[in-house]
Amino acid sequence: MNLRERFGEALKTAMRARDQKRVSTLRLVLAAVKERDIANRSEASREGISDDDILSLLAKMIKQREESIAAFEAGGRPELAASEREEIAIIRAFQPAQMSESDTQSAAAAAIAEVGANAPRDMGKVMAVLKARYAGRMDFAKASAVVKDLLTPK
Repeated sequence: MNLRERFGEALKTAMRARDQKRVSTLRLVLAAVKERDIANRSEASREGISDDDILSLLAKMIKQREESIAAFEAGGRPELAASEREEIAIIRAFQPAQMSESDTQSAAAAAIAEVGANAPRDMGKVMAVLKARYAGRMDFAKASAVVKDLLTPK
């Protein structure tokens, strides 16, 4: 079952259970996916975005909500921050398990060896390999810091 089907089934289940928070969050996700589908349409292809693209979209949505949490907490609005945390939990249920820090380290080292990177200027090549292989499973902000650390001479 692909991600679109999983979202559809989860939405039906949430609607039957009358779980308004889950219903609204899943509708936001489906709307974002549909918006991205429309943006990627061309004369030659009418297909929607792939599951990897959906996973990237989910990661972006989580990051937006984490930024909102920080802003709400700074503004003294803990109830809105709690609402954002609930949405993050719902969205994360559809993502594969995130890689641990040690797995990220080893994947970054392997990608560096593969592309023959030896300086920080090669960071883009390494990150491109990581994004192609680990979309949705790796936090690329953390991975970027790991790659930079590995490529910086000590």
